[in-house]
Amino acid sequence: MSEVRVVGGPVERGDEILTPEALAFVGSLHEAFAARRDELLRARKTRRQEAARTGKMDFLPETADVRSGDWQVAEAPEALRDRRVEITGPTDRKMTINALNSGAKVWLADLEDANTPHWDNVVSGQVNLYDAARKQVELHTAEKSYTVRTDIEHPTVVVRPRGWHLPERNITIDGQQAIGALVDFGLHFFHNAAYLAEQGAGPFYYLPKLESHLEARLWNDVFTHAQAELGIPHGTVRATVLIETIPAAFEMEEILYELRDHAAGLNAGRWDYLFSVIKYFRESGEEFTLPDRNAVTMTAPFMRAYTELLVRTCHKRGAFAIGGMAAFIPNRRDPEVTERALAKVREDKNREAGDGFDGSWVAHPDLVPVCREIFDEVLGDKPNQLDRTREDVSVTAEQLLEVASTPGGRTRDGLRGAIDVGLRYIASWLGGTGAAAIHNLMEDAATAEISRSQVWQWVHGGIVLDTGEKVTSDLVREVLGEVRAELSEVIDANLLEPAAELFEQVALADEFPDFLTLPAYERIS
Repeated sequence: MSEVRVVGGPVERGDEILTPEALAFVGSLHEAFAARRDELLRARKTRRQEAARTGKMDFLPETADVRSGDWQVAEAPEALRDRRVEITGPTDRKMTINALNSGAKVWLADLEDANTPHWDNVVSGQVNLYDAARKQVELHTAEKSYTVRTDIEHPTVVVRPRGWHLPERNITIDGQQAIGALVDFGLHFFHNAAYLAEQGAGPFYYLPKLESHLEARLWNDVFTHAQAELGIPHGTVRATVLIETIPAAFEMEEILYELRDHAAGLNAGRWDYLFSVIKYFRESGEEFTLPDRNAVTMTAPFMRAYTELLVRTCHKRGAFAIGGMAAFIPNRRDPEVTERALAKVREDKNREAGDGFDGSWVAHPDLVPVCREIFDEVLGDKPNQLDRTREDVSVTAEQLLEVASTPGGRTRDGLRGAIDVGLRYIASWLGGTGAAAIHNLMEDAATAEISRSQVWQWVHGGIVLDTGEKVTSDLVREVLGEVRAELSEVIDANLLEPAAELFEQVALADEFPDFLTLPAYERIS
């Protein structure tokens, strides 16, 4: 039996979560699956090296029989059949209550990109999820009291644990840092699975950052093991996979197949997907060099191919297709800005509903009725669009990699914007807030990842901007200095200075750091 130790400090009500039995359960998951996790992380590097060498990627020949086979994922439970609007957000107590009161069909309760993994956040997030499952969560501050409404239908809670790559240093198992994904999943499952199963409300999960069907197989085995260990019927767990990496886009059917007893659907993310395209093809020349971050929309040909294939794949296999994020935060003090932004939100959601998506994400409660109205119009009395199998869609490997035809320029304003939002976000993350309101948008770690990776690619590719300037390390440091000076008026130096150091480190390193959050994690107490 593994030796599990908590080395993090005390957290309010932490003793309710970090019980000997729960920790032993997490230890059993680690003992059973840590070695395979490590092996799969090494396989990521091998595949990246192959993509760098060839400048290509393709559907796997060894799984052709899966793609051509006649199979379906398990039928969704009632609680997941209508997902027309999903709200996302971290698991702090205020957000938990606001999400439950939002009117959305699903709450993506985020322990990953919208959450700084401070030990207090990790543990208190589990406390809040425990209370949310039982609808007993409330918050009282000097300014206001927050309680869960009893006169509305509450969203189904779908928990997103950390990705396979992230550690949890406040728990050690046989002297090694625990795996963040197994801590997040294990603690939530141990304390809530039986209760949620009795209610017909879960447990349900979103799985981030997968890069292959073998990583999906690992999650499937974790689910099978966990259910058997606690006497939960096989197939009670349901998981929706975020297709937010370029290799996963080539393995959508295989990912659903591996999880077929536990699969609920796939989601189309944006920033992490673009980040992954850069990560895999960052040294593959001009044809893989993107324009300004904000110029890359979901209508770019390679993004269009990806979302069309996702809907086709899901509905072919009886799984739900969930659209991307509407990150806009309405500003009641500026109705003109708000109306322009809402027009873009409606355009995006109309496109997704028209393409056959079963629902979509929003970041703010005020956007729930906007998204719901659009999907209501398309769905009518139906809970979803599984009947739209999109047999008209046929996507090739070349179309998924058609980055070169993306419209837009590479500008000094774009460089400055990437540095500005990167600095702002990293400072927020280091301060303990992983969901940051920046320029009327709700940003998470994916925003900083695409920003710093694009700067890295432009430097190493010698990109020339609209001003005629070549992007060099010196130019990046110059712009970084300008932005840092401006932000010193609004961000505390204790957060801004380490944020600037970290951005420079990951944007200008000789070797591309796989994830910003790994060195960032070393900087939080």
